[in-house]
Amino acid sequence: MFIFANLLNATATVLSAVLNLYMILVIARVIVSWVNADPYNQIVRFIYNATEPLLYRVRKALPMVGGGLDFSPLVIILAIYFLEGFLVASLRDMAYALR
Repeated sequence: MFIFANLLNATATVLSAVLNLYMILVIARVIVSWVNADPYNQIVRFIYNATEPLLYRVRKALPMVGGGLDFSPLVIILAIYFLEGFLVASLRDMAYALR
């Protein structure tokens, strides 16, 4: 039982790290769009390639608001907070209950 509890705890830790890393990438994407960075820079291309698939899906479901405001990064960040609070916390709670 302890092995499964440790597996759940490790899964929660890795998932939390991945979610935090993706949130940093989304925030970096927003900052890059503000400063109008060189689109041929490898780091900028990586940030765009890592975030665009999810941002595109959210943009399709959520139309832009007047003046071209894009709320898709905000929606993704809120979703990440939700997953942190619900999924990661639930995995950790299950791990501690099994100990």
